[in-house]
Amino acid sequence: MKDRFRRVLPYLFVALVAASRWPGFMPPNFSAVYALVFCAGAFFPGTISWRAPLGLLLVSDLVLNGYYQWVKGYSVLNAAGMLYLTCNYLGYATLWWLGRRFRGTRNVIGLLGGGILGALVFYLVTNTAAWWLNPFRNPEYARTLAGWVIALTRGTGGYPETWEFFRNTLFSGGLFTALFGAAWRLTTPAESPVEKGEVSPPAEEAKPEEVQA
Repeated sequence: MKDRFRRVLPYLFVALVAASRWPGFMPPNFSAVYALVFCAGAFFPGTISWRAPLGLLLVSDLVLNGYYQWVKGYSVLNAAGMLYLTCNYLGYATLWWLGRRFRGTRNVIGLLGGGILGALVFYLVTNTAAWWLNPFRNPEYARTLAGWVIALTRGTGGYPETWEFFRNTLFSGGLFTALFGAAWRLTTPAESPVEKGEVSPPAEEAKPEEVQA
C-alpha cells in the first residue's frame, strides 16, 4: 500500500501545484512551484524528476499566458514576454539542479534550507530579468543600480511592493518543501539497522566442508 502511494505521490504533487498556479488561488508569489521543482530533483526517480515539473510548467504557462492575453487583455505573447518566460525556466532549472545536489539527504533541516535557498535564487533570477527586460515598460525599472534595487525591493507603482513577493517566495518555498519532503519520507520504506549502518551484517557461517578442509 505504501509503495503504491509512493508511486502516485509525484502526480499528487503535480496536481496540487497545477491548482495553486491559478491567479488568485494563493497570495502573490506564494507558490508551491519552487518546492515542487526542488523536491522533484531531490526525490523523484529517473527522468520523471524533470519530466513531471517541466510538463506541468509548460502546460500551465500556455494556459496562463492565453488567459492573460485574451481574457485579461495584457500583452504577454511578445518577444520581451517570451524572453522573460525563458528566464523563468532558467530559474526552474537552477532549482532542479539544487535539488539534485540534495539527493539522498535525510536531514530535514538541510532540505528545508535547500528549498529556501532555491526560492531565493529563483527570486533573484526572475526579478533581475524583469528589471532588465522590463516587458511591461515599468517606468521605475531604469537600467541602473538604483533601478535594479527598486525592482528587488519596491517594484512598480500600483502593485504590492516586491519585498512582499520576496517574503511570500521564501515562506512558501520553505513551507512546501517541508510538506513535500515529509510526505515523501513518510512513504519511504523503513531502513533496517544494517542499512542504516547501526550494526554490522551477520557473518556467514562456514560450510561443513570448509571447516573440515
